[in-house]
Amino acid sequence: MDRGWWIVRGPNGGYVAAVLLRALTAALGDPTRAPRSLTIHYTAPPAEGPVRIETRIERAGRSLTTLSARMTQDGRLLALALAAFSLPRTTGPTLRHARMPAAPSPERCAPMTAPGAPRLPLHERYETRLAVGARPMSGASEALCGGWIRMAEPRIADALAVAAFTDALPPAPYSWASPASPLGQVPTIDLTIHFRCTLPVAGAGPNDFLLAVFRTREGREGFFEEDGEIWTQDGVLVANSRQLAILS
Repeated sequence: MDRGWWIVRGPNGGYVAAVLLRALTAALGDPTRAPRSLTIHYTAPPAEGPVRIETRIERAGRSLTTLSARMTQDGRLLALALAAFSLPRTTGPTLRHARMPAAPSPERCAPMTAPGAPRLPLHERYETRLAVGARPMSGASEALCGGWIRMAEPRIADALAVAAFTDALPPAPYSWASPASPLGQVPTIDLTIHFRCTLPVAGAGPNDFLLAVFRTREGREGFFEEDGEIWTQDGVLVANSRQLAILS
């Protein structure tokens, strides 16, 4: 666990998801089967330094393989993961009712982190530009946060990068919060990612932005959900995500 991916108390959940996905992909050993679903339960924050990931192929079918993973550190359980990898299925209808949210182009958007705002180590890993919703702690009427995102170090958006993007922006409730009613840490309990196409998409370049949009509708009894969408600039939905996190 590299401190360069730290937020407040430990590493960002999207970074942990990408590390687990890399281990699962290596255990699968079949590049023709792309990740389709990844669910992670976060049980404890990792400390800086080595972790151990134990993987298991739970079932390998003709087109779908299901795997599990456990991340531990010094005997302490940090995360549990389940993943499904599959060949592309050529049968069945294509249904596309999702619509990309309206957003200005990246060139017209300001950086996500406002000048003078505190910066975390994670902020140095991405280039983000606010495109949808309001800035954190602005007291907006809606818990909505969306922006263009790409790696600070050029990299084509493969499945590992997209997994990291699903938890890379400020949590959606932060835009609803205000200085008079601030939020504290919001650790993730579980994160599910559905990869909607084989990644990287054809023609993707290392400097391309993706649009990541996250929305929260309910927060009660100390928990909130956050639904996310990741889009290419030309309107291809590459991933959906949903997480449950602590609201404090």
